[in-house]
Amino acid sequence: MLSLLVGLVCAPALAQAETGKLLLTGGVSSITGAAGGGLTPWAVIGSNATEGEWGASAFATRAVTQDYALTSHGAALGWNERVELSVARQDFDAGAAVALNGIAPFGVQPGQHIRMDVLGLKVRVAGDAVLDADTWMPQIAIGLEHKRVRPGSLRSVLDFLGADTQSTDVYVSATKLLLDKGLLLSATVRSTRANQNGLLGFGSAAPGRNSRSLQPEFSVAWLLRRDLAIGAEWRRKPDNLHATGRAAGLGAALREDAWKDVFAAWAPSKHLSFTLAWADLGRVVPGIAQGRRQSGAYLSVQVAY
Repeated sequence: MLSLLVGLVCAPALAQAETGKLLLTGGVSSITGAAGGGLTPWAVIGSNATEGEWGASAFATRAVTQDYALTSHGAALGWNERVELSVARQDFDAGAAVALNGIAPFGVQPGQHIRMDVLGLKVRVAGDAVLDADTWMPQIAIGLEHKRVRPGSLRSVLDFLGADTQSTDVYVSATKLLLDKGLLLSATVRSTRANQNGLLGFGSAAPGRNSRSLQPEFSVAWLLRRDLAIGAEWRRKPDNLHATGRAAGLGAALREDAWKDVFAAWAPSKHLSFTLAWADLGRVVPGIAQGRRQSGAYLSVQVAY
């Protein structure tokens, strides 16, 4: 599916070169492929297409922190400024997880990578971010993200924690564009069971949380000029595994924190954009990272038609 969408991005039939969408108002590609910020989706439909048009985009992202690294790439199709279908593949360098073998004989291999595929669907159900810019009405969209993780030799760890390898997030996003102020505000509420966005599986055995919970996500972006925006994001995540780890005598070794970043997005043309950010992911399995907070830079490149 991913290769099919990437191929469609390059298809001349989709290259709607002259469209009315303003630069950066379609957002950039999040790490899960949906249009928005880098960490959280917005209610906008990605690509350059407007009403009555097909559009497409493709992206690649690389993020590096003190103990981990994440590479994500994918593509999206947009139709009629109404529907967005996206796919993404994430590759998480979890080499530090070999330290888990010192806790129990999990058999984690050195240099282990966790891979996750994400299939997304987003539908705009009300409002128009640009046309309603001078009213109180935001653009509202409902989205799904089905995630399937391939943990490799970490599968025994997920089994120990009682975490599943696939689940579907459901979210509602509201995005308000204030054109006269060059300001974009976005809020999302997500129903999820994901641990670390799904990279550590979904849910947990008792006494951890295995049911869905509602988690808020916020973004703000300020358009400094028509091709350059700066902003920030904050995304709360469920702490499903914390209680399970504590009951196993691991203390706060599996604690999960909110994600946040500050970013700059530059679009030198309507078909190309770059996003550079500094992200703070909090503690990601602090039990094997000596409690260090994981922060670092990420760079994302997107092409869109």
